Amino acid sequence: MAIPRKLTANFVATEVDDETLIVDLDGGFLFSLSGTARTVWHAIDGVSDAALIAESMAIAHDGDVRLIADDIHELLSDLERAALVELV
Repeated sequence: MAIPRKLTANFVATEVDDETLIVDLDGGFLFSLSGTARTVWHAIDGVSDAALIAESMAIAHDGDVRLIADDIHELLSDLERAALVELV
C-alpha cells in the first residue's frame, strides 16, 4: 500500500482547539480536520503506509480495520487531489 507524504511546501497548518486548519497556499482554500481525520493527518509521517495507520487506529479505537482503511483511503485521495499529500 502507498505511503502518504505531506507536501509541506504547498500548505500552512496550525492547531486551533481540537482542529487542524490547513491553508492551501496555491488556491487559498482552507481545510479543517477534526476527529479521526485529524488523527490520520498527524499519523502521516512519510514512513507509515495507509495500512499501518489503519491498523493503529483500529487498535486504538477498537474498530474494524477494513472500514477504517476504506475511510483513510478516501481521506488520502481527497488530500492528494488538494495537493496536500502525495502517495509514494
